[in-house]
Amino acid sequence: MVPDLGLDDLGGDGDPIVLMHGLMGRRTTWRHHVPWLRSYGHVYAYDARFHRGRDADDPSAVSESEIRTEAFVAELASILRHVSLVEGPATLVGHSMGSLHAWCAAAAFPELIRAVVVEDMAPDFRGRTTQPWDSWFDSWPVEFTDPGDVFTMFGPVAGQYFLDSFDRTTSGWRLHGHIPVWRAIAAHWGTRDYWEQWKGVQAPALLLEGEWSLTPPGQMLEMSKVSRPAPSRYLKVPGTAHLIHDEAPQTYRGAVEAFLAGL
Repeated sequence: MVPDLGLDDLGGDGDPIVLMHGLMGRRTTWRHHVPWLRSYGHVYAYDARFHRGRDADDPSAVSESEIRTEAFVAELASILRHVSLVEGPATLVGHSMGSLHAWCAAAAFPELIRAVVVEDMAPDFRGRTTQPWDSWFDSWPVEFTDPGDVFTMFGPVAGQYFLDSFDRTTSGWRLHGHIPVWRAIAAHWGTRDYWEQWKGVQAPALLLEGEWSLTPPGQMLEMSKVSRPAPSRYLKVPGTAHLIHDEAPQTYRGAVEAFLAGL
C-alpha cells in the first residue's frame, strides 16, 4: 500500500510515470497531459509537502530541516519504493521544483528511477532569493472569489495553473499553502547548488528550457553536456517562459513522447 502522501493513481498501463509539480503548484495542474501520458505507462501524480491544502500545515511549526530538498526527496523515495515493488522503476516527469526533486532522487536512489524529465529548472541559484517578488507575493489575497481576479493577477496561463492548484471553497479559490513556507523553500535553493546531484544521475534525461526561462542563463544547456552514464536531450522551447507544458502543450507533448518512446 502506498503511503497516504497525496498520491493520485491516474490510470494507464505499463511502467510507472510520476508527475511532480513546481513550487506553488499541485498535482492537478497536470490534468491536461494525463490522457496522452497514459499511453506510455501507469500515471501517478502527487502533492509535495506544504502543497496539500491551506489547513494541512501550521506555518509557525515548520522547521528549517523540513523545507530542505533532502526532506522532499526522502518523502518521494518512500512513495517510489512502494510503486517500484509492484511496477518497477518510475519515470519522473517534473516541473521546476518537481524537476529538482526528481533528479536529486535519481542520484540518491538510482534503483527506483528509470528516467527523468526536467522542465525549466537549473542546479545553481546561489545568491538568489524571492526578494524582487516579495511585495507582489504579499499582495495576494488568501482567497479569490472571482476567477477573473485570478486571471487579472496572473495572466491567462498562470491564472489557470493557479485555479487548478488552489483549494476550492464554497465562496471561491483559496491558497493551498502558505506563502512564507513557499518563500522559505525557494530561499533554501539560494544557499547551495545541485551540480553534484545532477552529475550523479544515471538515468536518461530530457531537459526542457523556456525561451524566457526563470533559470540562470546557460545552466540547462550545460546540464545536457555533463558527462553521465546515460544520455541527456536538451530543447529550448521558443515562445515560452516557465510553464512550458501549459504555454506550448503540443511542443511539450511531442518532446516528451519522443523521449518516452525511446526508453
